[in-house]
Amino acid sequence: MIYPSNLADLIDSFRKLPGIGEKTAERLALSIVDFKQDDVEFFANSLVSCRNKLHRCAVCGHITDKEICDICSDEQRDGKTICVLEDYKSVFAFEKAGNYRGKYHVLNGLISPIDGINPEDINISSLFKRIENEKDVELIIALKSTVEGEATSLYLQKVLEGRGVKISRLSYGISMGTEIDYLDEMTLDRALEDRKVIS
Repeated sequence: MIYPSNLADLIDSFRKLPGIGEKTAERLALSIVDFKQDDVEFFANSLVSCRNKLHRCAVCGHITDKEICDICSDEQRDGKTICVLEDYKSVFAFEKAGNYRGKYHVLNGLISPIDGINPEDINISSLFKRIENEKDVELIIALKSTVEGEATSLYLQKVLEGRGVKISRLSYGISMGTEIDYLDEMTLDRALEDRKVIS
């Protein structure tokens, strides 16, 4: 079926989203055609605003529309407990679960020499700076259980060895290869509660 070119472009745009196939993209695009003008403008402005205004927090690497994200700015949170995550989506998973009251550090990637991704290519050096002059810090490593996740965890352990940093990791009743941001709240809470000290 041949659509008007602007509708075809909209369908193609929706197809770029993860998990959206041809039929779903068509359904979404056709529903936009029936939106009220105000709703279309709000939708379009939200897309542009997200793309242009969100950036990495200067402290932890999470996404924010401020210089420092709300979590890093929150003095009620425990700054000596830092949960190390691969990406910002995992922060949202922890926050939805609602029981973690520490802070985060988002690596924005994992070490993968086979793919040419080394420690200097991800957000690790700023983590070391954050904990450099701190005492009694606990790092909770919450990375996926893959070769890359393990390599990154081992690197962190090795570099921080003998620096007085307590390192724990989530309890892996979490199955191998599972993405943190796809876990349900109960599983994530239990994994956090049952974390193991590894250094």
